[in-house]
Amino acid sequence: MQYLISVIDDETTSPTPAELAAAGAFNDRLKTEGHFVFAGGLAALSTATVIDNRNGEPVFTDGPFLESKEYFGGLWIIEAPDLDVAIKLAAEGSRQCNRRVEVRPFHSE
Repeated sequence: MQYLISVIDDETTSPTPAELAAAGAFNDRLKTEGHFVFAGGLAALSTATVIDNRNGEPVFTDGPFLESKEYFGGLWIIEAPDLDVAIKLAAEGSRQCNRRVEVRPFHSE
């Protein structure tokens, strides 16, 4: 089953080189153990654009979809046999990137 691990960040700090290296090492571990699907960090909030095309005419709004001190800063998509394993991996990811994370399963068929 696949899980999304969302990295919760704020604009008070940027990742340090040591945090980036630790996250890279965590990615390598996920690959070695067969859990890795995808990982990526997101650019600054100022680069976000919200698009609403529910009424047939797209409306483009600069900035994130909500105002908050915290935001979605990056992600891992992992394979894990169950939620317990996903939570353990998410806890390790949190430690390595020095950020809070949220883990959620994808809908399964």
